[in-house]
Amino acid sequence: MPTPKNTKTSSRKPLLYGAVIVVAAGLLGFASYKATAPGGSSADTATGPVAEVSADSQQGVHPELAKLARRDADDKLAAGRADAPVVLIEYADFKCGYCGKFARDTEPELIKEYVEDGTLRIEWRNFPIFGEESENAARGAWAAGQQDRFWEFHAAAYAEGAKEKGFGKDRVKALAEEAGVKDLARFVKDLDGEAARAAVARDQEQGYGIGATSTPSFLINGRPIAGAQPKETFTQAIEAAAEQAKTTAGGSSGTAGTTGDSAK
Repeated sequence: MPTPKNTKTSSRKPLLYGAVIVVAAGLLGFASYKATAPGGSSADTATGPVAEVSADSQQGVHPELAKLARRDADDKLAAGRADAPVVLIEYADFKCGYCGKFARDTEPELIKEYVEDGTLRIEWRNFPIFGEESENAARGAWAAGQQDRFWEFHAAAYAEGAKEKGFGKDRVKALAEEAGVKDLARFVKDLDGEAARAAVARDQEQGYGIGATSTPSFLINGRPIAGAQPKETFTQAIEAAAEQAKTTAGGSSGTAGTTGDSAK
């Protein structure tokens, strides 16, 4: 699971969301460290130690972190019902090999099993930590989303061998074309626009604010998970969160209302 090589924002402290968040941030930061510690390697073929999810559905869960789910039905960078009982927030970088592994191997199965039946919502957070090309890809993803092609851009950018070609602006434009973005002139304008920069900065601030130090990092209804863990880790966390949502009076698992975003 890669960690930032050179970024000014990586020094930000996780103090954005109050004392409770700082405690949880320490846990996520420690998990991030543990996931990259062996040999100090950032090789894309490893995922780090497997995260264990307790049988206790509340253990390791931080309600203040769960509140970071936006549940915005108009969110272009989300998949699933806005009122789904479980929200998985992913903080990721398109230059991150571990993120690509999750996108190719695990995420499609989670969508098929949990998003399509209304249990899970996935909310993407751009968390570019590897410099200019990461920023280009993040803004490109946002710009593609403005034309309802975020997930197609996401798939193209995380395809096998895609990151090795880099994310210069011409390459990002080519990925948008591959993703089926119709108005490429608008895409190029949005790519360098203030709205894209502000959206990416907001996501990035949130990631650093919860103590994420590497990618990918996840929150599942307030439970921090670091690294491209095996599918079973996510399945356990999702099912535990869904069960907890059923038993929590006045929870945010609404059974009626807007259906929000559809799956990919």
